[in-house]
Amino acid sequence: MAKFKIGQQFMSGSRNPVVCTVVDIYTTYDHAGNVVKIRYVADHEFAGQIITDYDVNETSIAMRKM
Repeated sequence: MAKFKIGQQFMSGSRNPVVCTVVDIYTTYDHAGNVVKIRYVADHEFAGQIITDYDVNETSIAMRKM
């Protein structure tokens, strides 16, 4: 199943990295019940507002986890 848990922190891959936190996990199944895709929802603060990314893959978190 999911490799990382909710609350896992990682650095963003931008020019000025910020700390992002996994807040939800989306898992897609096919009709046979097999896992097709796992995507993570992560958020971070920018200019006083919370920015949410709904399509973070496992590799991005694995390369930059804290």
